[in-house]
Amino acid sequence: MVVSLSRRSAVEPFHAMDILAEANRLKAKGLPVVSMAVGQPSDLAPAGVREAAANALKAGRIGYTDALGLAGLRKAIAAHYGEHYGLDVSPERIAVTTGSSAAFNLAFLAMFDPGDRVAIAAPGYPAYRNIMAALGIDIAEIELDGAAYLHAEHLQAAHREKPLKGVLFASPANPTGAVIPAGDLETLVKTAQELGIAVISDEIYHRLAYAAPDTTALSFGADVTVINSFSKYYCMTGWRIGWMVQPQELVRPVERIAQSLYISPPELSQIAAIEAFKATPELEAVKARYAWNREFLMQRLPELGFALAAPMDGAFYAFCDVTRHTNDSMAFARRMLAEAHVAATPGRDFDPLQGHRTMRFSYAGSHDDMVEAMARIERWLK
Repeated sequence: MVVSLSRRSAVEPFHAMDILAEANRLKAKGLPVVSMAVGQPSDLAPAGVREAAANALKAGRIGYTDALGLAGLRKAIAAHYGEHYGLDVSPERIAVTTGSSAAFNLAFLAMFDPGDRVAIAAPGYPAYRNIMAALGIDIAEIELDGAAYLHAEHLQAAHREKPLKGVLFASPANPTGAVIPAGDLETLVKTAQELGIAVISDEIYHRLAYAAPDTTALSFGADVTVINSFSKYYCMTGWRIGWMVQPQELVRPVERIAQSLYISPPELSQIAAIEAFKATPELEAVKARYAWNREFLMQRLPELGFALAAPMDGAFYAFCDVTRHTNDSMAFARRMLAEAHVAATPGRDFDPLQGHRTMRFSYAGSHDDMVEAMARIERWLK
């Protein structure tokens, strides 16, 4: 028997998922692991979301929908842009996707060809790099070197080095939690437009900023592509439902690709997601707990020798410099999990060059878990 393996399959592992898998193996053995490894809210999806799904199951068949999603959900997402950002977005420009992961796949496939050069920031979400590498896209990974977020000057310098076809950034960012201020975001988008660089803005942590209101990149041009998800603020990770707001020129190309890659997003999740926009009081209570966790970790992590490497402005992550304890965050994370039973993500996921110096701690769990995790780490370090 001959097994054929493609070169594109040799992408870097998603180390957060490897750590999660090991944490789950330890839990299955009965060990009391506290996981701060992945960005997964510990709360259930809102009650109205779960009720809508239950009613849909009782009502009968769940089947295919249009490749771009249910009209009712696309209208609800468009209404959200009016209510939350004051923008008039046509439902026709919205593609509902199987999580934000499918949205990234569709955007990259519709916008870029193999060999095109696309800029991302380091540290940054590893799936950007891994998906583009699998698709043969040339990645320009811009080291932020202490800057909190990607600036227009970073983009100009990368473009001078070799012309860029696109740029992808996130605000609030994963893994840092940094938010791009509105003025700098506008400058970044407009600089990209002037240079002829297509813009993709990852906004899946919107509604999870703690010091400033959300600003969408859509405010600065209809040619921007925005990706969002119901996984984070809306507590719907396993429902695998996200969306993309596209320039009008992308709608049909994305639809054609989606028809063959995904058929359609899951109908049950789409029906349920319509109700998510009505659950703001419930979800704001969850966010208030994140804020409590954030304040706690901003104090405790530096006390334990984990200096904050970025401002914790949004999302639910603390990104830390661990060089007081180690110069190998991968080995350190594995030892901490095996010996202290606390899971966190090594920085290699987010920055192949400098990630050995850093780790990411997620504070999306319960407050009791955060307190217990810090107590365990403190005992372990002594």
